[in-house]
Amino acid sequence: MKRLTSLFLFLSLTATLTACSRLQTRAPFQPELTQHLLASNAFSEPLELLDADIAWMLYGLDQTALAPEQLIAATAYRSSGATCEEVALLTFADEAAAQTAVNALDLYIPRQIQSNKDSRPAEIPKLEQVFMECRGNTVLLVVASDYEATHDLLAP
Repeated sequence: MKRLTSLFLFLSLTATLTACSRLQTRAPFQPELTQHLLASNAFSEPLELLDADIAWMLYGLDQTALAPEQLIAATAYRSSGATCEEVALLTFADEAAAQTAVNALDLYIPRQIQSNKDSRPAEIPKLEQVFMECRGNTVLLVVASDYEATHDLLAP
């Protein structure tokens, strides 16, 4: 009887914690966020808009199990070459696809660090302080010169 009671309490607690964590889920990022970030002076130079197909390949999404049609919207801006600064808001068909994208971006950042280590060593701190977060079916990636300005804008 004690085992049955303990099992019941354990399952009840687990269900309660799961329900609480769902309530605390943050809403997906909104499309206008990229414009707010670009206007925030967090970047040291103007960034150029990337085509969604270029962003798909750049971030290594073509190397995942994702299909291109799972990417519903992509708003990505990147430096023309002087810096490593960029901002990308990727919206996917579902949360699982967004998480797959996060895994791809987890590989993208170290590749950026490695490829810029010798040619642009001053850019490495920006890449080491990258902001990347998945909220629902959206993923936001920000590499900025002013990390604090970015963080302040994105703070809840």
